[in-house]
Order: sequence, then structure tokens, then C-alpha cells
Amino acid sequence: MKRYAVLTLMIFFMLCSTVWAQKLTLMLDWFPNVDHLPVYVARESGYFTAQGLDVEIIVPSATSDALKLAAAGKVDMAVSYQPQTIMAADAGLKVKAVAPLVVKPLTTLMFLDDSIKTPADLSGKKIGYTVPGLMDMLLKGFADINGITNYIPVNVGFTILPALASKQVAAVMGPFKTYETVTMQQQGVTARFFELEKYGIPEYEELIFAAGDSTLEAKKTAVNGFILAVHKALIDIKKAPDKALALYFKALPDVDKETETKAFALTAKYFATPGQVSDPEKWQAFIDFALKYGLIKNTINPQTLIYNLNN
Repeated sequence: MKRYAVLTLMIFFMLCSTVWAQKLTLMLDWFPNVDHLPVYVARESGYFTAQGLDVEIIVPSATSDALKLAAAGKVDMAVSYQPQTIMAADAGLKVKAVAPLVVKPLTTLMFLDDSIKTPADLSGKKIGYTVPGLMDMLLKGFADINGITNYIPVNVGFTILPALASKQVAAVMGPFKTYETVTMQQQGVTARFFELEKYGIPEYEELIFAAGDSTLEAKKTAVNGFILAVHKALIDIKKAPDKALALYFKALPDVDKETETKAFALTAKYFATPGQVSDPEKWQAFIDFALKYGLIKNTINPQTLIYNLNN
């Protein structure tokens, strides 16, 4: 009888923990990949559960969905980009950066044609972009700075390699130097690229966690718990990267392990350090750039865009 009583109590507590866990939805910026590894490590390690959270990870149907839906309160949080958050705020969206995920630019202007030596060589050509409302605007600023004239922007979304290989476009703004270079190499294609920060674009935080103002008011404790859980995962990644990668593969068993392993080796050094917060000076530098080249219309105080976990 005692054994059955213990079993009944265990089931009771399991059911209670499920009922008491607060639901939090996170929409990714892209299909799941090693850029999101800290999130999956936090989930597989039980860090979200320890914070009383039930985190649902959602894949967007379009590359620009996540931040818009977070701002509207349709999802609780989004993986997004510092530049996109600034542009969204300029457009009136009520959204804030909660914490950085990848703290250095990974975005490139990528191409296959080895005859392209300088950005200006792309003048008069079709140039693709991946995320509407972000990469097309970055392309505009990049083109203005680097003398690319009379180009035609084309939204290619997720279809980067097909668009380049078919010569639908001569280059694409948006591919990461840590991921698409690997996936293309796996398919026998050599990717060439211009790194944005080396061609006049200020350094920025590539990936951030963002949330709408309504979520930050209604679910402040849950959001704080989410970030604490991710910070624990970041500690684990620094200490034992191989174990962290194994947890990621456990969460996503169908991914290409060779590609993801190589991409992780390139990406890991760019993850935020545990406890790291967004840098207002870095945000201000990008705001100044965005104003100068017409990416935004209004002066923005970066402090109004960066959420303070301690408040």
C-alpha cells in the first residue's frame, strides 16, 4: 500500500507542476538551427521547468513574422535582430530587447560569382534579401555607403542558395557567415561574402530576445525566468560545448548533424556571455547610422528599447 501511496503522490506532483507552469511562446527568426542552441539546451536541461515555465518554440512561416507578432502580443517573445527592433520602434511598434543572444554581426552580403571583387561590382544587378523590413533596409544603407547603384532588390526569403545558384539574383543580403557558408559548402558550393561591419555598417547585436510591451507588463516574472534559464544554458555551453550540442541534437534529431556541428564551431564564440545585457552605446551607434541613411525617420533613445530585468 505504501508503494502505491508514494506513486500516487508522485503523479499528483507531476500533474500539479504541469498545471502551475506558466505558458510562454517563443517564435524563432528562422528555421531551427544552432543560432538557437541556448534555447534548446535550456529546455532539455530542465531550466525552463525549474523557473515554472512551459516554453513553446514556434517556427515562423515568414522571416519577418516574429517581431511583428511579439509586438502585437500574438506570441510572448521573439528571436529577432537589433536593427529590426530599432526600425520597428521607429514604425511605432511597442517592443523591447529583453536580452542579447548573438552579440556580433553575422549577416553578410553573399554571392557566388568570383568576378565580384568590390560591392560596387553589383551595380545594375538584382540583389536578394532575406527579411523584409530589415535586410532590404540594410541593403539600402550598404549600397549607399559602398557605391552600389541601380540595383533591383528581390525578396528571396528562405531560398538563398536556389536564388543564387539559378542566378535569379547576383547576391543576397542576410545569409550568416557562420551558417550558410557551411550549408553551401556541404552542397559543393563556395560562398563569397562581404562582412557588413567591414564595409561601413556599425557593429550590432545580431540576435536578441524581444518582447512586446504588453507581454512585459503581464508576464514580467515569466520573461525574467526565461532569461535566467537561457543564461544557465550559456554557462553550460561555455563549460561543455560537446554536451550542449548533444542536447541540441536530442531536441532536434532530424537536423543534419554534420552541418550543425560545423556551424556551431563557428557560432559559439559569438553567443552572449551569461548575464550579458544589451549595450546602449552599440544601439546608439546603429541608430545614428540608421538616421543618416534613411533606415529610420525619428531619433530614438536606446534606453527606451532595452528592457531592464532588474526593474
